[in-house]
Amino acid sequence: MSNLPIKSEETGNWRTQTYLLGVIGGTLVGLAAAFFYTRAAEDDTVKNGLVRPNRIQTGDLLGLGLALLAIFRQVAELGRSPEEKKRRR
Repeated sequence: MSNLPIKSEETGNWRTQTYLLGVIGGTLVGLAAAFFYTRAAEDDTVKNGLVRPNRIQTGDLLGLGLALLAIFRQVAELGRSPEEKKRRR
């Protein structure tokens, strides 16, 4: 990598591309998660003869939230240089 200063036009361009990629990726992952959740809930509802799916347990949501925080941290680490990653450990 070069240590030359980056022009402001270049800075905005890669940021916009990164945000756009994040929005598209998040939308696709969210749609896939919703699809699999509804599929599993529907199967469970039919299997047990229920009218509506069971409510999501609070502990399950907390576990999912903690897993998402771990993923966010890993994504943030992708933006650091290898030297910075070594210093943090």
